[in-house]
Amino acid sequence: MAPDSPPREPLLSLQDVTAGYGAGLILKGVTLSATSGEIVCLIGPNGAGKSTVLKTISGLLHHRDGSILFAGEDIGRLSSRQRLDRGIVHVPQERSLFPAMSVWENVLMGAFILSDQAVIRTRMEQVAETFPIVARRRHAQAGSLSGGEQKQVELARSLMLDPALILLDEPSIGLDPKSRTSVFASIAALADEGRTVLLVEQNARSGLAVAHKAAVLEAGRVALTGTGEALLDDPEVARLYLGASARGPAKAAR
Repeated sequence: MAPDSPPREPLLSLQDVTAGYGAGLILKGVTLSATSGEIVCLIGPNGAGKSTVLKTISGLLHHRDGSILFAGEDIGRLSSRQRLDRGIVHVPQERSLFPAMSVWENVLMGAFILSDQAVIRTRMEQVAETFPIVARRRHAQAGSLSGGEQKQVELARSLMLDPALILLDEPSIGLDPKSRTSVFASIAALADEGRTVLLVEQNARSGLAVAHKAAVLEAGRVALTGTGEALLDDPEVARLYLGASARGPAKAAR
């Protein structure tokens, strides 16, 4: 029997991270990690700190204590632009397209920090191949697209910087079931390309179904971790977040 391969070093590692707004703390010692090509889903009640985790990683909010390592580098003191340069992109919960601009123009906005036109053209071709809607609806105003189509264009725009880590905040919010399915299929495709996705998702069932690994946040702390499948099968997770009975015995490790 071939020996087990050694565990991979995480691309992203948070250790005992605290962060907040003003004098208050939202994150109270968050520890989690993600390896290359892995989808990690954060679930939990409103106000648990899920979106704050993403903002702290992307630099929109600076942490107070603990450490944030990306590709082995401590990025805790870097600006959001410096983190962007290192391959961390943040797709917010709110719709962020320019509705009066075309789909193609919106995607090009994702390359605003690039100056090499050859690189930009190559990236556009790659993005259009990954997200066919970019080519198919290239001349359409972004505001005329459905919610699911707009979210796919937002994901396409994020790829213009060839990121290693994509932070997604509530990508399925407000979407109908068909659009939600398309968006999660796109997220899975990003991981298949070797990109790491840290996903915050209120639709816990859909988020866990696509995730390799997952964590439950409660009151600013990680209360439970496991594979996405294990948390789907955890009776307590099902009772609190899935609105249905679990499929089997708990498998996640506390």
